[in-house]
Parts: sequence; structure tokens; C-alpha cells
Amino acid sequence: MTSGELINRLKNGLWRDNPGLVQLLGLCPLLAVTAAFVNGLGLGVATLIVLTLSNGLVSTTRRWIRQEIRIPIYVLIIASLVTCIELIFKAWFPALDRSLGIFIPLIVTHCAIVARAEVFASRNPVSASLIDGIGMGAGFALLLMAIGAFRELIGHGSILSGMHMLIGGEPLHGLELVDGGLLLAILPPGAFFSLALAVAAKNAFDTRRRASHDTRVPRRARPPR
Repeated sequence: MTSGELINRLKNGLWRDNPGLVQLLGLCPLLAVTAAFVNGLGLGVATLIVLTLSNGLVSTTRRWIRQEIRIPIYVLIIASLVTCIELIFKAWFPALDRSLGIFIPLIVTHCAIVARAEVFASRNPVSASLIDGIGMGAGFALLLMAIGAFRELIGHGSILSGMHMLIGGEPLHGLELVDGGLLLAILPPGAFFSLALAVAAKNAFDTRRRASHDTRVPRRARPPR
């Protein structure tokens, strides 16, 4: 894989084909756990690791997986990786594990992970599959963290208030940026509004960039009739 292809593959996951912003996959955990930045960070990193490793393993074993049983094999690979990640969270980050609850085991049913295994990893070499997993996983993780930070800031008026669940120590109040907050932001409707704003912002940015590109590129002259 050339450097240009590598960069293009990462851009696809981070922006052009972002699982959350464009494909709208994995909306259940995205909307449920993003009431705080640390929750989005924890689930995003877990999803990134599982997606990258599952892509690599599916690509490595694709020649020996029978077509008729490929989906159960993909789910088995993903479930094994999720179990390892869950045990790591329980051992090293118990507070964050309790905060995320059922949504770490539910990574097994994450549509984006199964989709990348079927659409990309099962048809491409290991190196390309790993890069695809990193790009798609990082794009989803960044979206989780961005929405979590936005909702925490609007809802509580602070940021990074739950970082003690990652680094240990006494509970932190975070960085108090404004006095008070809007309760709606940390309730379920706030998750839908935040995602809608993120999708709208991306679409507006892409539309403006395409319009700017069209004005810079001169149109071809029409041939005479």
C-alpha cells in the first residue's frame, strides 16, 4: 500500500465514510453513552481496538473461512476480542466499566465492525484491513468524544469531569467553563440534537468545499453545434 492510498483510506474513515456521521451505524451506543467526554473516550477506544484487530484477523483467515459460515465466524472473532477488552476494563478501569455498563459487551453487535469485516477485510490484504480498521475506528471514536465533550459542556458547564475513572484518584470536578448548564443536553433528546448538529455541520462543510472547488476549476467549453 502506497502512502497516498494509506492517507486516502484514513481519510475515508475519519471523514468521508465516517461510521457515525455518514453511514449512521452504531447509533445506540453513540447516543446512550455520550453524556460525558470520558464515556465517549472509553467506548471509542474500545471500539477502535476491536475494529482494528477484527479486521486484521478476518483478513488473515479469509482464505480458510467457508462462504456459508463467514458471518458466524466474524461474530465469534469479534466476541472474543470484546471479551478481552471487557476483562481489561473490569481489571484496570472498574469505575469506567460500571459507567459504560452493557455497552462494552454490545460492541459485539456493532454494525460498523461486522460491516467492515464483510465489505473490506474479507476481500483485502492484512495491511490494508488494519489501516481501514484504524481509520473507521478512529472516526467513530472522535465522534463519540466530540459529542460527549459538547453535551458535557452544555449540560454541566464543565469538561473532563470524569477523568478520574481513567487515571484513578479522587473524583474530579473537571474544568468549570461556565456557571451551570442546560439539563436537556445530557438527557436523551440532547443526544439526538447533538448528533443532528454534527451531521448538519459536516454536510454544510462538504457542500461549501465542493462549491469552492467548482468555482476554482473552469468548466470545459461547450463544443460548437
